[in-house]
Amino acid sequence: MGQKKLIRFEAIKHFSNVLEYPQDMPGKWADFFKNNHPITLELACGKGEYAVGLGRMYPERNFIGIDIKGNRIWRGAKTALDEGLPNVGFIRSHIDKVTDYFKPGEVSEIWITFPDPQLRGSRAKKRLTHPRFLRLYQQILRKEGLVHLKTDSPDLYQFTLAVVNLFELPLLAYTDQVYAQAEVKPELMIKTHYESLDIANSNKVHYICFQLTPELPREKDEQLKQLLNEPDIEGGD
Repeated sequence: MGQKKLIRFEAIKHFSNVLEYPQDMPGKWADFFKNNHPITLELACGKGEYAVGLGRMYPERNFIGIDIKGNRIWRGAKTALDEGLPNVGFIRSHIDKVTDYFKPGEVSEIWITFPDPQLRGSRAKKRLTHPRFLRLYQQILRKEGLVHLKTDSPDLYQFTLAVVNLFELPLLAYTDQVYAQAEVKPELMIKTHYESLDIANSNKVHYICFQLTPELPREKDEQLKQLLNEPDIEGGD
């Protein structure tokens, strides 16, 4: 590990807005933020551009970025501290631990911004919009809470639409060209470091907003695998 990464890993241990694998946090976020405002998560937040950007836009709401990469979190956390954004915090942890940190209904919205699309079929269950993850989000989202996906990967976009359709989830908005819309919502104008890289080389940014229904039948996971012609893979819920 490079010297800069080591310095940043050590620095976030002393940041007041960063928690690493926190214990006993469900139901205690009002104490952390010193208010009862709605909570929005940015999953696989990287440098936290969305947590910080949304925090600037909506001071009456709280935002938490979650990522395992401490050196990336450092950037967003330091910016939030430097700008005096008390409504922005970060958790260093794996995404599949998210239910350890929030009680049922404690989260209002989830943003998934430019995650690794996990393009290989054998890694389908690693995609953050796979039913395996949606069932975790379902446990912490309030009723009618929103899930947003913003990605430059047409494959992840189409995969997510397939999941939404198969599980008959309420689809509130979708577009395969965000910036081609006549009017772009301010939230969608926030750009992450990975968006600027255009790793997918698609020259397009895709967006989906949907809700989770009370039931996500596990038997449909097999249908999804067959629909996408995915090979059988190890792992699971």
